[in-house]
Amino acid sequence: MTRRELALFLRDRRENLRPGDVGLPTGPRRRAPGLRREEVADLATMSVDYYVRLEQARGPRPSPRILDSVADALRLTPAERAHLFRLTGVAPPPPTAPARRVRPHVVELLHRLPATGVVVTDATYDVIARNPLAEALLGNLDEEPNLARRRFLHLNPWEVSGSEEFGHIAAARLRGAADRYPDDEPLARLLAELRNGSEEFAAAWDTARVRPPGHRTKTVSHPETGRLHLNCDVLTIPDDQQVVFITADPGTASARAMRLLSG
Repeated sequence: MTRRELALFLRDRRENLRPGDVGLPTGPRRRAPGLRREEVADLATMSVDYYVRLEQARGPRPSPRILDSVADALRLTPAERAHLFRLTGVAPPPPTAPARRVRPHVVELLHRLPATGVVVTDATYDVIARNPLAEALLGNLDEEPNLARRRFLHLNPWEVSGSEEFGHIAAARLRGAADRYPDDEPLARLLAELRNGSEEFAAAWDTARVRPPGHRTKTVSHPETGRLHLNCDVLTIPDDQQVVFITADPGTASARAMRLLSG
């Protein structure tokens, strides 16, 4: 470990976080960018003096527990977390649960695309971020945010057709998540619920055919605009998450209906 590299890394991440990124009130304009050291120390449940010594290259070699706390406080991605451990010469333990928090710049991207419905799903198919048009297209995601549960337990608020292939894709992705996070209790409960409640899911799980995400089409019977023919394109991003872009072919009735919903 070079203490200076660790100190520079910690300071850079702290200065690139905003209070709102970690659930703190924004308050008046600050003199310096990012979070204050005492705020990071509080989020990491350690003394301010200990964190200051780490960031000033004066601290002792931190333990894995301390590194995990700092990584959580600074909202590090898995890649950044692994880098933090490498800087200290400590082997990072494997993640025990899927990342269920969205990076702030990804959330900002969602709201820069008002004419496209966009959702972010974690490795268990929970929608962990969405923009207003996605909410209008998919229904109240606060009531049921999990797309796999909606699909296999028939909990979609309105009729969706053309999603048969998604069933195999979802089962394969969930099987992979189960392999990576065998001790994650929310995932285990979801899988038990799907296996017990859906013969289709049980069959797809046993088949375990690999279906990579990509371009899919589906038809939604929307209560306000009627039948919508939609395109779904998936982008895999760090943190074991996926961004789903929902669009309609230009010039179609579905595209015009989406403009109405986005207004």
